[in-house]
Amino acid sequence: MTTLQASTPQTPIGSGFDAASTADDVLKRIDLTGKVAIVTGGYSGIGLETARALRAAGAAVIVPARDVERAATALKGKGDIEIQEMDLLAPASIDAFAERFLTTGQPLHILVNSAGIMASPLARDARGYESQFATNHLGHFHLVSRLRPALRQANGARVVSVSSWGHRRSSVVFEDPNFERREYDPWAAYGQSKSANILFAVALDERARAEGIRAFSLHPGSIVGTGLEKHLSREDLLAFGVIDEQGNPVLDPSRNMKTVEQGAATSVWCATSPQLNGMGGAYCENCDIAPLRHEQETPEGENATAKLADAARGVGTLGVMPYAVDPEAAERLWSLSEQLVFEK
Repeated sequence: MTTLQASTPQTPIGSGFDAASTADDVLKRIDLTGKVAIVTGGYSGIGLETARALRAAGAAVIVPARDVERAATALKGKGDIEIQEMDLLAPASIDAFAERFLTTGQPLHILVNSAGIMASPLARDARGYESQFATNHLGHFHLVSRLRPALRQANGARVVSVSSWGHRRSSVVFEDPNFERREYDPWAAYGQSKSANILFAVALDERARAEGIRAFSLHPGSIVGTGLEKHLSREDLLAFGVIDEQGNPVLDPSRNMKTVEQGAATSVWCATSPQLNGMGGAYCENCDIAPLRHEQETPEGENATAKLADAARGVGTLGVMPYAVDPEAAERLWSLSEQLVFEK
């Protein structure tokens, strides 16, 4: 694996925001009137809050939805947000959505790829691709590829991919991304898809920056109640320490255990902040660029067990694993994605 060069963007900039900042905090002095945004997953969890906050700041917001009726119910009262049908696991649906948007002639200033699934049982799409890799990465790769003319037209667009600290659970296994020759592990599959989100941002930014398109990825925090945890049992959530014995979310932004409003803040910051002008390809957390982790720390001493538990559930000081921002791996993923999405 190639070692990152000194030009890596993984250097915190001291944004002035922190883990407790909300989406509205980030947008307090930003006017998005005249801007157009698309938010996948924009009718649940942090995607819903992202869509609401962008609309409140003046952007015209479109939410693609596999379940249009459910989306309409969730978005009621959140502003006049447009809902259109699209299924990330159905290539023809992605093509149809993108074509509808392109025929409007509108530029696309912001695309937030927030939809995702986590730790699901083994399932495959119609092409035979593992569902977490297909939903979290390949569907968004397809969507961005089709919408690239509108992103280019914006003369200053941002593409934001919601990843996770869960990317530490697996790099992209190029030899078998769809678990055809290895035993399926739902967390490894999730980690692989989240590493793919980060690598996609690296590759897209490198390829599209000359067109005025910049790309970012991020960890939103550990957030309970978004629906993302639907494949986890109560015992799982207790073991991770994200709920208490009464089933209430444990909130502690200092350890990345956040509300939905705090979780959406980094997505919105990546999508809109002037502090990131001229930058791209970075993985972010807590409304700042995340540091690069050079090695896997092994905690010692009397608090070692607690620290290991924190690390397991993605709280505390995080950062990004080197394999997830490796430019050579990013290019390899781009080529693989083109092959899987457009050549099969």
